[in-house]
Amino acid sequence: MSSSSAESKMALAKTVLSTIGSVAATTMLVRSIFHDYIPQELHEYLFFGLRNMFTKFSNQLTMVIDEFDGLVNNEIYEAAETYLGNKLSPNIHRLKISKPEKEKNFNIAMERNEEVTDVYNGQTFKWIWLCRQTQSTNFYNSMDMNSTLKSEIRSFELTFHKKNKDLVLNSYLPHIMKEAKLQKHVNKTIKIHTVDCERMYNLHEMWKPVNLNHPATFETIAMESDQKDMILKDLERFVKRKDYYRKVGKAWKRGYLLFGPPGTGKSSLIAAMANYLNFDIYDLELTSLRGNLELRRLLVATANKSILVVEDIDCTIDLQDNLANRATHVHSINGFHMQEHKQHQIHCG
Repeated sequence: MSSSSAESKMALAKTVLSTIGSVAATTMLVRSIFHDYIPQELHEYLFFGLRNMFTKFSNQLTMVIDEFDGLVNNEIYEAAETYLGNKLSPNIHRLKISKPEKEKNFNIAMERNEEVTDVYNGQTFKWIWLCRQTQSTNFYNSMDMNSTLKSEIRSFELTFHKKNKDLVLNSYLPHIMKEAKLQKHVNKTIKIHTVDCERMYNLHEMWKPVNLNHPATFETIAMESDQKDMILKDLERFVKRKDYYRKVGKAWKRGYLLFGPPGTGKSSLIAAMANYLNFDIYDLELTSLRGNLELRRLLVATANKSILVVEDIDCTIDLQDNLANRATHVHSINGFHMQEHKQHQIHCG
């Protein structure tokens, strides 16, 4: 009996293995035929059709977030791309990593068709990044005459329970926008921008940026400890009161006037403030401008959360004429001419 039972089990195992092998072989054959003889567009059509059929009977809701809204960037897409880069689980199989030439940090993002699960307020949200190729366009490249640009339509799909629709619209997506903005601020490379006089009429190119590699910090600059503490407390208070400025209807900005002979550390203090706040610097010399119109255009082109440095503000335009009557008084106090007395005015905001 035991011998017969063992033979029966062996025969059953062989049958199961044979069946599995046949199914696997058939699956591979169908898959090969599917990929070799069915166009890519039909792949996507069948895939989306089957998925839509199953979702009709589900209590899940899917929101599609396209990369572009018409011809403009979709801010929600950009925020989700940044936000999900920090939500990738250790179990994910593929991810994208890049590093812009002038940046110091790596950019980590989802790979196409990968899924990420996020939990917010005790609710589960599933994200998937989809890319669909459209038509290929030939273009001229001096390095490669046969270059081809493959156009892609990229989007995120956010899936969640239908009951959480209001939570997503009123809380979850605003949370993602806020977190992404904070993350970009933390990860960015601080830059110093100077005026490009040849591109004054291009709003996006009138400032020329380079990386700020100045090592100055509040721990390394030579300054009286009480004065250093006063500046740090003032900066911290300024950063925390952004909502208050908005509430009372005032522009969120803070001005400082730095004065002293060359070499006394004005530029180092500005660099220390930029490194502390993680703000970019915009370096402006008023003598390079031809009028108020150019000044307005430059100010409009500066970014939020930046430091605007006005170089030698006491030596520009008509300010010297206005101070002529005070020259004698200033000389008696400072012991040197105003032209030798460098002043920088900086604005944070």
